[in-house]
Amino acid sequence: MTMRIGFGYDVHAFAPNRPLVLGGVIIPYELGLSGHSDADTVIHAVVDALLGAAALGDIGSHFPSSDIRWENQPSAIFLDYTYDLLCQHQWTISNIDATIVAERPKLAPYVLTMRTRLAEHLHLAIEQVSVKATTTDGLGFAGRREGIACYAVVLLEK
Repeated sequence: MTMRIGFGYDVHAFAPNRPLVLGGVIIPYELGLSGHSDADTVIHAVVDALLGAAALGDIGSHFPSSDIRWENQPSAIFLDYTYDLLCQHQWTISNIDATIVAERPKLAPYVLTMRTRLAEHLHLAIEQVSVKATTTDGLGFAGRREGIACYAVVLLEK
């Protein structure tokens, strides 16, 4: 059996007049995130980790921001595509661990729903998907409430 670890990172700045979407969940907040798609930093980090673990490129090579097809699209499409691509290459997902970095809004009430959405799109049991949220105690761009970041680690098996 072959096992591979993948690491993903994504960050988006806050933007007015956009919904805040994290892990496929719309979070009530006065700002959304700026980006070509829905700017779901959680899904973007997870997709990048999955693609990296399988050595299948990165999110930008599969979903370039220059491609109008992805403009304002839900990032859940990226999860579905990536799952199919992994299956084509005989990879199975063992687990996912994602950490969201944001001062605001408070995300704890939405973590279970994010885990559920990720698990559904990737055909996993919820126990295989971890999503956590943390702050930077006021330090850096996240601490200044300029945007949100997400780190993701995945384990694939073949």
